[in-house]
Formats: sequence, structure tokens, C-alpha cells
Amino acid sequence: MPRETRPRPARPRGAARLPRAVAGLALGLATATLVAAPAHADHEQLPDGRRAVPYVVQPGDTASGLATRFHAWTAELIAHNHLGRDGHLRVGQRIVVPVVAKGARGGGRTTMWQHPDGDREKVRRVIAGAARNHGVDPQLALAVAWQESGWQMGVVSDARAIGAMQVLPSTGRWMEHYAGRPLDLRTLGDNAAAGVLLLRVLASHTDRRAHTIGAYYQGLGAVRRHGLYDETRDYVGNVEAIKRRLEDGRPPA
Repeated sequence: MPRETRPRPARPRGAARLPRAVAGLALGLATATLVAAPAHADHEQLPDGRRAVPYVVQPGDTASGLATRFHAWTAELIAHNHLGRDGHLRVGQRIVVPVVAKGARGGGRTTMWQHPDGDREKVRRVIAGAARNHGVDPQLALAVAWQESGWQMGVVSDARAIGAMQVLPSTGRWMEHYAGRPLDLRTLGDNAAAGVLLLRVLASHTDRRAHTIGAYYQGLGAVRRHGLYDETRDYVGNVEAIKRRLEDGRPPA
């Protein structure tokens, strides 16, 4: 297990900000088990722009997989159905999927803002596609990538964090377990996959988005032990602001 460090001074955008792996941590997204259970859905009013779709959990279902299939946000599905920190589902469980209605803010857009620079636009498209493929909010992944690198693949930090998502080689090897294949962080597709998978893993081990973002910067273990450091709160605030701009169809900066 890595030694805990004190809060670091703020660094410029593009510096290495990936968490250190926690030795022996059992990781992975929630999967369904063969135990029937009654419904536990929250019957409070859904956010604006959401449509409640009843669903009975089937073998192999996961919260992120259902969110991707139904065009919903994973965090909303977990919270609305009180699925707990890991988003655990049980076969036969009756849930409600809060489907994002067409045209709803941040969820129903058919197109995203496009960067006028061709290289950055390619990075944006690949990261957004990787996020959709892995059940991660594309705007969140894009906001993290902009904060980390400004959507530039040629960025390598002093700590050897690589590319648009600023992934350390050790973190890339960690994410190979979830990708199920080797990852070459020097290529855009694999760099995007590693960063997006890391966000998915962190989301499954945190109970709020601010802590997911903070763990990408500060490290999951440190967030669990101490909460967010002051500099991490600044980082989270920047990412959230970028995310809102992208959701509104505006440039990230």
C-alpha cells in the first residue's frame, strides 16, 4: 500500500493527477446475483427531464450497463433505487430506471459542441465514445480530460503521466484488468479507455461524484481517510464547471 502523503501544492493543468492503486483492493462493478428481492425504488419525484421506466433485474445486469442501455445516468439509477455504494443488483429485483428524456439538459443531446482544432476534436470524439461504451457520463470524462491535458495527446508530465487522460503507466497496467487486454497509453483509443475505466472504478467505490472526481486527482485511499484536501476541492470545482459548460453546449474554457 502506498505511503500517505500530505496535500501537494497546486500544479498547472496537465500535471500528473492519477491516484495510486490501493494494494489488495477488490475492484469491479456490481453484478447481479441469483437472489430475488422486492422493490426498493425511491418514489420521490425524479429530476426534470426524466421518465420512470420499471424494470426487473436479469442475470448479468449491472447498474452502469442498464444506464447505458436505457440512456440514463448511472449515479441517478443507483441513488433512486437505493442500491448502495457499489450499485449492487439482485436478479428479480424491481427497480425504476430514470431515463433521460430527449432534449433534457446534459443527457438528450444528439450532438456535442465540437472543438475547432482538428486534433482536439478527435480527442473529444474518442473520449466521449469510450465513455459511452463503458457506461460513464461522457461530459464528466471530457471535463476531466480537459482539466488534465486540454484534450491533447502529446502531453507527458514530469511524473510520466501520459496523454489526454494523463494516465500513469502503473495505472494503465491496473486498468488492463478491466479492459481485458493490453493498453498502449501512447495511442488515443487506449489512453481514453484507461482514463474512462478508472472513472468507472472510482465511481463504484465512492458515494458521490465529487469524491469520484477527487479520487482521480488525490487518490481513492486518501479521499476515504481524509475527505477532499483544499487543493482537491479546487480541482473538483474546476471539473464540475467544465462539465456544466459542455452540458450547455459551450466550449470547455
